[in-house]
Amino acid sequence: MRFDPALAAQTAFHAAEGELGSDWDRAVELEETFSSNTGASAREAYEGLLALVQRHPDAHSFHAFCIYITWQQAAEETIARHFQTGMRLCEAYRVSRGAGTGRDFEQIEELYGSFRAGLGLEAEDEIQVEFRRDTPKGGD
Repeated sequence: MRFDPALAAQTAFHAAEGELGSDWDRAVELEETFSSNTGASAREAYEGLLALVQRHPDAHSFHAFCIYITWQQAAEETIARHFQTGMRLCEAYRVSRGAGTGRDFEQIEELYGSFRAGLGLEAEDEIQVEFRRDTPKGGD
């Protein structure tokens, strides 16, 4: 990885202040709990942050923040659910209005590949490409 997701998360979170309106105070509370705890408290705060991103699909910086912290979750607890959540968040971010440029977009593209690789989907794509190449087309 060519960047530090924890530092990127901090930068994205601070940039998100104007995106969440009345939910900003709740996001700060959840982020503080997430960052300073472990176990069930941190997990509940993480889930709360993911719920907020669902309420604010066009909050690009906050969305990026949630992707970065999901990578941190996947790195700490390597279970499929974190990689699947990361992929889903990345896919939503990639198609949202106004998120198609900048440093966050490039870093999220890199994380998207890492989430896919964590689920073993990169190898599957290569097999699918070869299958399509070897499959006879009409008239063959």
